[in-house]
Amino acid sequence: MSGTAVPGIEERLAGGAVLGAEGYVFELERRGYIKAGPYVPEVVLDFPGAVRELHREFLRAGSEVMVALTYYAHREKLRHVGREGDLEEMNRHAVRIAREVASEGGALVAGNVCNTWAYDPGDPATVSVVRAMYSEQLGWAAEEGIDFVISETNDYLGEALIALEVIQELGLPAMVTLASTQPGQTRDGYDYVEACRVLAGHGATIVGLNCDRGPRSMLPLVARIRAAVDCAVAAQPVPYRTDAASPTMQSLKSGQVDRVFPLALEPFGCTRFEMAHFARAARDLGVNYLGICCGGAPHHVRAMAEAIGRVVPASKYSPSMELHPMFRDAITAHDASFLGAWNA
Repeated sequence: MSGTAVPGIEERLAGGAVLGAEGYVFELERRGYIKAGPYVPEVVLDFPGAVRELHREFLRAGSEVMVALTYYAHREKLRHVGREGDLEEMNRHAVRIAREVASEGGALVAGNVCNTWAYDPGDPATVSVVRAMYSEQLGWAAEEGIDFVISETNDYLGEALIALEVIQELGLPAMVTLASTQPGQTRDGYDYVEACRVLAGHGATIVGLNCDRGPRSMLPLVARIRAAVDCAVAAQPVPYRTDAASPTMQSLKSGQVDRVFPLALEPFGCTRFEMAHFARAARDLGVNYLGICCGGAPHHVRAMAEAIGRVVPASKYSPSMELHPMFRDAITAHDASFLGAWNA
């Protein structure tokens, strides 16, 4: 545990919806601190101030959880970019940064692991490889002080169960979410709803979905999960306009580029108002952990927080369009001429 005198994740869930925020990797890539492709969070060691600032922006926007930036900070990924020697320090420092910022606003600290790209359900030897990667990452995180663990973007139920076992061995609450990239089932053949039932049956505190799907294509699936399990449910969509024809951000298409994902997603981005609508709709479905994933930014999170009735530090600077010269009630004749040109 982090040692802070704040309510834990289970206590917060009992009191109402918990708001989280992710999308660190995409946002820091946009800011020039992470290389697209490998998406390894080298920024944790190279520019820790950038990580600290983004945590702080999410905190001010209303996030109750600072997620340590250890997504893709596992041995397999660091080996690919020649930084395997930095593995332990990167994982430990990510937790330290998250704890520092969490302490500024009574937030929780979540350890984080994700899909490893090493798991193969047809090769039993990969189970021990994955377990070893999760064990070292989460062992370091637990030593540094975390309140719970988020295991996310799980393509395989089998890999998610390995993460859940490691988390439980550490005595920590577990939030385990699936990546719903395929139309209806995990890559090892489990319907997403059934996979969440299995995870709940194995003792996960929170189950659900993250990444890949935008609000429109995630909500119907989350509704089915909510109806199927008794534990808390999480929904962390990407802020992109996916739909029945293109249910994931990876399937979005444009005539302007050969491949939209991951570097040309901007034309499909959800507005703050769309993410606010998602937050209200998900809460009304009974979703307990509301969040956002790849592509998310602080303005989305603030809009989501305010949509569910929260007043957060960044609300001080929420839009007041009645103060804009062009949108106030008593617009001058001079300004009205400009507005006419805008509306032409």
